[in-house]
Amino acid sequence: MAKNKLKVMFLGGLMEIGKNMCALEYEDDIIIIDCGLGFPDDDMLGIDLVIPDITYLEKNRDKIRGFVITHGHEDHIGALPYVLKTIKAPVYGARLTMGIIENKLLEHQLDYTPELNTVKSGDTIKLGWFKVEFIHVNHSIVDACALAITTPVGVVFHSGDFKLDLTPIEGQMMDIARIGEIGNKGVLLLLGESTNAERPGYTPSEKNVGKSLDDIFIKNADKRIVIATFSSNVHRVQQIINASADHGRKVAVTGRSMINIVSTAVKLGCMHDPEKVLIDINDIKRYPPEKLTIITTGSQGEPMSALYRMAFSDHDKVELGPSDLVVISATAIPGNEKLVGNIINELYRKGVTVLDDAVADVHVSGHACQEELKLLHALVKPKFFMPIHGECKHLLKHRELAIEMGMKPDQIFVSEIGKVLELTKNSAKWGASVPCGRVLVDGLGVGDVGNIVLRDRRHLSQDGIIVVVATVDVEMGSIISGPDIVSRGFVYVREAEELMEQLREVAKVAIDACIDEGYADWNEIKNTVRDSMSKFIFNKTKRRPMILPIIMNV
Repeated sequence: MAKNKLKVMFLGGLMEIGKNMCALEYEDDIIIIDCGLGFPDDDMLGIDLVIPDITYLEKNRDKIRGFVITHGHEDHIGALPYVLKTIKAPVYGARLTMGIIENKLLEHQLDYTPELNTVKSGDTIKLGWFKVEFIHVNHSIVDACALAITTPVGVVFHSGDFKLDLTPIEGQMMDIARIGEIGNKGVLLLLGESTNAERPGYTPSEKNVGKSLDDIFIKNADKRIVIATFSSNVHRVQQIINASADHGRKVAVTGRSMINIVSTAVKLGCMHDPEKVLIDINDIKRYPPEKLTIITTGSQGEPMSALYRMAFSDHDKVELGPSDLVVISATAIPGNEKLVGNIINELYRKGVTVLDDAVADVHVSGHACQEELKLLHALVKPKFFMPIHGECKHLLKHRELAIEMGMKPDQIFVSEIGKVLELTKNSAKWGASVPCGRVLVDGLGVGDVGNIVLRDRRHLSQDGIIVVVATVDVEMGSIISGPDIVSRGFVYVREAEELMEQLREVAKVAIDACIDEGYADWNEIKNTVRDSMSKFIFNKTKRRPMILPIIMNV
């Protein structure tokens, strides 16, 4: 009998794209659904990755029974290597998902061997109070699953990322029969993805891309074809391999993530090379260019990706020119449009022909549009609903769709990270929030860069820095050496010698005044120098560089 409330909380993936992470808690048991990363905003200078704040989970690590992963995209698994360092719980996921995770963990070299458990669609696992059933869905990666989680207060249905593809490349279409059975038995809460909630209609089938690719190969038989796509889109890569085989081409793969995922998918049987067309990138010179297809990373314009290096003549194996066709088989993620545009412009400068989804049907989304989301609601028939995986506009649009489907507004909970929804068999209401936020990863440092450091980086990037160095003998009451002025990112010193000399004089006057007044507090001296120079510089230039006084005593 259920005596306590089920707590549902998201530590990422709400009011944002990426960083997906959900926790379900009942009494002394917690399960974690997905553990993803996000990518830094433009103002996060120098930051590599963003992961969820897991302070609450670390405080309750003894309750955690396992991580349950819906699929192998970075926004669902990318934070695992960081989180598993402090939370040593088993991980459950389908075969390709676990294969990708295993490769990631090898790169990070944890001080223990995590417990990785492979499941398949239809399997049910028991984790404390929770029973989790994995249900096959279609997405832009193999082995994506929705989750039906049986709890003491009712069933929670987590859609994961999905689309309804009636003609999938491999395997079966989404298991709507099983989802309907679960809905008929009764679902307490639906957690439904909202990424494409603004788009009407249905998401086109992945096979549409295959038809376009075939047409591109026919029309460009005299060109070497380079196709950039998401490395995790195994079905897209498989279609490129199939089309290349049909047109007598060999296929080379470049880009670290693309090589890793293709090798893992082939090893696990998720991808096939029936005509033995795959060759090593080092062997491409053995074949005529018009008999080659190159599959590469870089569809989002990422600096240092393989396509970026090709475009800017920095790739050690591939040099692009007028005899090449580049197909960008992806849509630019919001915020990446400029990066993608830079690569396309550079390719055109080289005389390369470029095709993207604006001029050819070379990409379809992996996420459900409005009619598919309505189908999910009709099948699941939940008592309560929480839209997930999206920015505010996506979540609220999904809320509107749920109301269209007959749900009452008080049955729908649009949440934010850190908020806790408490459920009984017949009720749902907000509880106390838990700590949440963003942890920034910069190189090997995790969490050591915060708002103050980012503020300083922004300041430096916008206004530069001036360093004032002086040596003082307080007892003698004199300046022994300096003050010397070092400028970076403020002015070009050789063309501003007069200004530099004025700054030296301002610093000298400020230090002399402090000595004359008998200041013994070094911070007081530094603050006086900083304030004097800051006022002088602003009056002269209307700029506010960072000023760093280094005053030494002898």
